[in-house]
Amino acid sequence: MAICFHESSKEFHLYNKDISYILTVLENGQIGHIYFGKKLRDRESFAHMMNFRPRPMAVCAFENNMAFSMEHIKQEYPVYGSGDMRYPAVEVLQENGSRISEFVYSGHRIYKGKPEFSGLPATYVEQEDEADTLELYLEDRVSGTEVTLYYTIFTELPAIARSVKFTQTGEQTIVLERAMSMSVDFPDKEFEMIELTGAWARERAVKMRKLEHGVQAVYSMRGCSSHNYNPFLALKRAETTESDGEVYGFSLVYSGNFLAQADVDTYNVTRVTMGIHPNTFSWELKRGESFQTPEAVMVYSDHGLNGMSQTYHTLYRSRLARGYWRDRERPILINNWEATYFNFNEEKIMKIVRTSKELGIELFVLDDGWFGKRDDDTSSLGDWYPDLKKLPEGIAGLAKKVEAEGMKFGLWFEPEMTNKESRLYREHPDWILATPGRKVSVGRNQYVLDFSRDEVVDAIFGQMKKVLTEAPISYIKWDMNRSMSEVYSASAGAQDQGKVMHQYILGVYRLYDMLTKEFPEILFESCASGGARFDPGLLYYAPQCWTSDDTDAVERCKIQYGTSFVYPVSSMGSHVSAVPNHQLLRNTSLEMRANVAYFGTFGYELDPNRLTDEEKQEVKEQIAFMKKYRRLIQYGTFYRLLSPFEGNEMAWMVVSEDRKQAVVGYYKILQSVNGPYKKVRLQGLDPDRKYHVRRIEEGQYEEDLYGDELLWYGLNVSDSSSGENREVYNGRNGDYQSRLYLLESIE
Repeated sequence: MAICFHESSKEFHLYNKDISYILTVLENGQIGHIYFGKKLRDRESFAHMMNFRPRPMAVCAFENNMAFSMEHIKQEYPVYGSGDMRYPAVEVLQENGSRISEFVYSGHRIYKGKPEFSGLPATYVEQEDEADTLELYLEDRVSGTEVTLYYTIFTELPAIARSVKFTQTGEQTIVLERAMSMSVDFPDKEFEMIELTGAWARERAVKMRKLEHGVQAVYSMRGCSSHNYNPFLALKRAETTESDGEVYGFSLVYSGNFLAQADVDTYNVTRVTMGIHPNTFSWELKRGESFQTPEAVMVYSDHGLNGMSQTYHTLYRSRLARGYWRDRERPILINNWEATYFNFNEEKIMKIVRTSKELGIELFVLDDGWFGKRDDDTSSLGDWYPDLKKLPEGIAGLAKKVEAEGMKFGLWFEPEMTNKESRLYREHPDWILATPGRKVSVGRNQYVLDFSRDEVVDAIFGQMKKVLTEAPISYIKWDMNRSMSEVYSASAGAQDQGKVMHQYILGVYRLYDMLTKEFPEILFESCASGGARFDPGLLYYAPQCWTSDDTDAVERCKIQYGTSFVYPVSSMGSHVSAVPNHQLLRNTSLEMRANVAYFGTFGYELDPNRLTDEEKQEVKEQIAFMKKYRRLIQYGTFYRLLSPFEGNEMAWMVVSEDRKQAVVGYYKILQSVNGPYKKVRLQGLDPDRKYHVRRIEEGQYEEDLYGDELLWYGLNVSDSSSGENREVYNGRNGDYQSRLYLLESIE
């Protein structure tokens, strides 16, 4: 068992071969935090690591102990107002108007395995010995509220999953106004905070800031995890790099409003809290009712940022994603959106399908515009039946024709939205989120269906089930194209409006759950105007996500690089699109577009019939390469080597588990002249192996090198820019360069 309870010291020690997490029952019965970091040998007491000193002006819990102030004690699940004046993890409104709580230890349970949480996505185990769990039971005797703190430590990973359950056992009715999933206090502030920020078409840019006194936070109040901030933050030491040094990661398995913050007090203690955003949230609990928070996953690495990311990749790829597609290589697809937009018919689609099959593509995906009277984005969302003017034999007829050509068929839905110009809205105008007497804002000409209502979710499920039952469909792209506003449910009373945004997300999860159980072999890809809901919550149902609507190869270097801080390569939807790029109007070579898109699920977002014969041959070669190496790329160990946020170059690589194969991607945005010689130090290789290193382009670089040379000297990436650039431009030099290196062990 990886969790020890020491009765004499009332301390809990969670540990495995990499990490330790230590907490204690304090003198007042509340739970104190002692340590989180690299593994420590177990002992009966770690009390010497706690500091108690009388401080001027402190509010103390005991009249005879001026050193015991909750403001100056590191805690596990703090409350506000009983001596601690910092932001709390929990706030409970009671019937007398008080928000003061005192959650004291009442017992615990330690067991092998990991609990499931009904209605919520979470990490899981397949065998009990993969993890150990501590349940800490706390109670507030005045309000009659019980709290269960869940801690699961994974046996083979430096990760701990945390969540909280509230149960009201007393007679009074309470209201949860803040219910964070986790809180942890660090004894110092010598960290840099990493966040993933952005906007539509530039999601998950890597931002770093030095922690200072006060609150540093990322959040969403948009109803989704958002393009703007990802439900993740990390704290790293100043000297930490991609390969060395300490870093702590915090990731929330949730798809709705969230808050993740680091609060540094004037004594340099850093409190990290993460959970559902308390704004617009309130949850009434009557006697016998419970509330479960989403799960937060904490990771510690002393092997740098790559070490943290690789832990998340392994955990989320193999013990968060589930089902038929979890461990399978992803099919190479083509999506018609940028090829046709709304302007298509069956003849045009089948022409794309036949050419795609000739190129080696495995899956055709029909995007927006196939349903209702959908000729633009002003109508028909919610009317999930085929437009027979475009598709005379419906979706079933088209899908069967695609399969007859030897390809699989996929389909786009946007289940959570409607247009006023739709049969659904005309029949159920009260099914949208709208505040009585207030103007309803519109986004992309659409309105948000009230997924907090079971009847709305069930109606959409019924429509989707009919389409999926009648047609051979292998893939679903699930889109969501606007933020939530004027959030009010016509079916909820005044006291329950604070539940609506969370209940909405639970409704999304319920629809996913019903569909994945009904159609377990369909591959679901989540999407929200690209990356507005690229979060761990949806990976539980959809093992891949459309990473961004921006398909430009240069921008995708940044977007996929930032995404890799938390999410595995197998989760990143990445396509080769046409040029000039539809978002930036930038021209990049077909080679560069593929060399970026390989590091993801890989596909195409263009009309193959507009390609030249030379380009079609190049596409065939790209597809053949990806089919040969996609298991290595999608399920190998991923390393970031050079950051596009720090310079003109970027590099990353993926290494097989046995370290016999690797693929390295190197990218240069703008060309230079008469510059220095360049090399990139690789990672993850066996220093004692000899590798055959070659660029995959025919007739290019080829050499045999030892692993130690590649690790400690580096891979030579110098080109003609280390001179006069006299070469004739051929798409492989000049601006927007990319190179792919294949390393194979020489036995």
